[in-house]
Formats: sequence, C-alpha cells, structure tokens
Amino acid sequence: MQRLDRGTAFAGLVFAFTAVMLGTTMPTPMYPLYQAKFGFSVVMLTVIFAVYAIGVLVALLAFGRWSDTLGRRPLLAAGLAAAIVSDLLFLAADGVWQLLVGRLFSGLSAGIFTGTATAAVLEMAPDRWKERAPYVATAANLGGLGLGPLLAGLAVQYLPWPLHLDFGVHLALMVAGALLVALAPETVAVTHGARPQLQRLAVPAGVRATFVSAAVAGFAGFAMLGLFTALSPRLLSEVLGVRNHAVEGLVRGRHESRCSRSASQIDELFRRRSLARCFAGSIAYR
Repeated sequence: MQRLDRGTAFAGLVFAFTAVMLGTTMPTPMYPLYQAKFGFSVVMLTVIFAVYAIGVLVALLAFGRWSDTLGRRPLLAAGLAAAIVSDLLFLAADGVWQLLVGRLFSGLSAGIFTGTATAAVLEMAPDRWKERAPYVATAANLGGLGLGPLLAGLAVQYLPWPLHLDFGVHLALMVAGALLVALAPETVAVTHGARPQLQRLAVPAGVRATFVSAAVAGFAGFAMLGLFTALSPRLLSEVLGVRNHAVEGLVRGRHESRCSRSASQIDELFRRRSLARCFAGSIAYR
C-alpha cells in the first residue's frame, strides 16, 4: 500500500484528531430535543454525561499505553471505530439506551485519541513543524471540543433533520479520517509478538500530597463543568428565555474550550515540575 508522505500524513492526523474530538461534544445542543422526544429527566441527562466520563476513564486506564506496544495506527483505528459506532447509535436512536451506549463509545474514542493522537501528531510532524507540533496537537484537541457544540447548534437550529444530519456528516468525517490513518506511516517501531498490558497505577511517595490536592481541584473543576453542561439547556430556555440552539451551542462550546484550555495550562505547569505522569489521570478527562 502506498503510504502518504510525512507532511500529508501529519495534516491527515490533525484532521482526524479534530474530527474525533468534535464528535465528543457535538450532541450537547440536541439533548433538549431528545428530552422532548423520549421524555427523560434532568437526572437521566446527567447520567448520559456520566457514561461518557466512564468511557474516557476506561480508555485512559486500560489502553493508555497500548499504542507504545501495538503502534499508533491500530489504536487510532480503534478510536475511529468507536466514534463510528457512536454515530450509528445516535442515528438509529429510538430510546434512551442508544444515547447511553452511544455516549459510552464516544468516551472510549476520546480517551483513546487524547493520548495516542497527540503522540502520533508530534512524531509525524515534518522537521519544519517540530517546534509548533505541540501547539497544533493542542489546537486540534481543544478546537474540536469547542467546535462540536457550536457547529451542531447551528445545524440543529437552521438545517433540516436536527437529530440526524450532524451525525451523518460526522460519520463521513470518521470514514475519511480512517482512510487517512490507514495510509499514514507508523511512527512506532512495533516489536513482533509484543503484548500490551494494563497500565498499573501508582503515585510516587514524594509527590502524593501534591497529587491529592491537584486531583481534588481537577475533580471539582470538571464536576462543575458536568453540572453546567447538564443544566445549561434548561437555564437558557427556562430562566433566560433563550430557545435558540445555536446560542446554546455557542455558550457550551466556549465553556468547553475554556475549561479544556485551563486543564492544558495546568498540565504544562505540572510537566515543568516533573509531575505530569502522576497528574495526567486527573486532567485527561475533558
């Protein structure tokens, strides 16, 4: 199979990274429509968001280092496959269970891509892009998270098929991303017969106190993000009287990107203090 050159593969991986992260926040402006259609409560809406977080955590803890053994491309393909399954479940949704399972697969795709795609983008960067590659990877991650609800809100408000068009378009993007990943060269020297192992969790004794304080702060911050995400549709419509899905998507996208950018800034701070490994688990949930 003819592989892409390094520059084209780099651009293709950035595209796939952005598209996958876009899909993880895309359903947000649609939840009021799903609530009206299926009649579930705000509590169930919170559960739907929590299921996504479970998927992210499972992917990070179980598959976080598998790409070092199996290679970047197989893990990226798995993340894309999870995103495709999520899109198909939302397209066929006729009950709450499809939303729950769809968000679980969306969380798995995000958890896989957060680490693996970042590493792949950095390793694939041409020489002239090496210094800027970390910023490109961050922009792909945060840009996708912020664009998801914004673009979905515009589509829901102004285009037909509000519960299907977004997922149909995103499905096409995932197929294109899968093709680009398949054609990209591998950046990891894979050892034949090597088997991936589950990641063991440990915190060095010397940094446990710092880890606990950082973990508590990270948990509290993203708990508030989850609460805001779950309640923002009703706050906008019932308290402020705003029933425009595009406005809701704009508010949600801005909040998502700001919170994620703050997490990245904290991550960079702890990297400089050689604490990134112990802190990564507490900030990787987006």
